[in-house]
Amino acid sequence: MRFHLRARAAALAVAAALGSLGLITPTASAGAQHQCTLETNAYHCYNVYAAKVYDKFDGTGQVVGYMYTTYSWFSCRLDHGGYVGGPHPNRWLLTKADNGVWGWMKDTSVSSETNPLIPCSPG
Repeated sequence: MRFHLRARAAALAVAAALGSLGLITPTASAGAQHQCTLETNAYHCYNVYAAKVYDKFDGTGQVVGYMYTTYSWFSCRLDHGGYVGGPHPNRWLLTKADNGVWGWMKDTSVSSETNPLIPCSPG
């Protein structure tokens, strides 16, 4: 039993050290701990590494790029897209992938709470 406690303490210490060096990044979870924040005309949120960005928000779109940053910016949210699951089952976020192509990211690829994002305007 003591071995397990020592091993757990060592693992926590390593995780804390890696986190302080910026080597551990957040991942998506059902219970978002952080809210997206408005910074310089865009909303910034935590997302999973290599999140896919699609050309359509209906669930049938093609991947047009990826987001390799884990703290990314988004323009707005759409709540009537294709089913993605999670706490906002039909929510998609408009962003620009790391290759410069505009597209839509599934809400389930974002670990921050996305309610603060403004709704996308039709058109």
